[in-house]
Amino acid sequence: MHVAASYLGLKDLLPPYLDPNLSNKEIITGVSFASAGSGFDPLTPTLGNVISIPKQLEHFKEYKKRLEGMLGERKTEYHMNNAFFFISAGTNDYVINYFSVPIRRNYTPLTYGQFLLQHVKDFIQNLWKEGARKIALVGLPPMGCLPIVITLNSHNVFFERGCVDKYSAVARHYNMMLQHELFLMQLNFSNVPLGAKISYIDIYEPLNNMIHWHENFGFDEVDQGCCGSGYIETTFMCNGFSFVCSDPSKFVFWDSIHPTEKAYFHLFMVARPNIDALINA
Repeated sequence: MHVAASYLGLKDLLPPYLDPNLSNKEIITGVSFASAGSGFDPLTPTLGNVISIPKQLEHFKEYKKRLEGMLGERKTEYHMNNAFFFISAGTNDYVINYFSVPIRRNYTPLTYGQFLLQHVKDFIQNLWKEGARKIALVGLPPMGCLPIVITLNSHNVFFERGCVDKYSAVARHYNMMLQHELFLMQLNFSNVPLGAKISYIDIYEPLNNMIHWHENFGFDEVDQGCCGSGYIETTFMCNGFSFVCSDPSKFVFWDSIHPTEKAYFHLFMVARPNIDALINA
């Protein structure tokens, strides 16, 4: 979301809502409620000891009350109706939770996706109740091409580093179900608030293209990250003491899960028409 806000010219940095020094101006122009490592599955943030999505929703309600104290109820309602809401979650549910630990193995990948989608729908409906009308929801990436997934599923970590399609296939199927559910939600006119729009943001195909036709995008490295070994490190394992590659622009991935700034820029440029249409709706 930081990247989208910057490239859209809204603000250079989207500050976290929990920043104790958050100014009134920042409150009005937009904040982030995200917590790295969270997900739609209630177990996912528990495993990572991060902020759950229901708790993020509570923070959003607190934020709204603070905004009402500054702008009044009528202007706050207008503000909410015209604000842009960007939601990106689900990858950690599969990669960190479902595939890595056995707790959710009573689900198949299909039924686990359906379980996640019920939480997605509940979350969107709660945002609608609070006045959100312009919501962009990001799909899953080609999970089998994430360096961490390749590392954990390769017979030889150093020499056999191709994408593992069975994991990417799960992402493709989930994305199809997600698009279908969002379509059905908007068809249910009795429950959809007036003026509500939901836009699906595809990152699977553009990221997949960058990986498989990386020369066309100016990338050299596609199966390891720039930080550390690039095979397993992510979040706190990439820090000020970590080795960093000399030229991140040659890498698709910054760490073992997240793209580099250059890769994010390509993703944003593909998504921009949908984002612009949603903002201007």
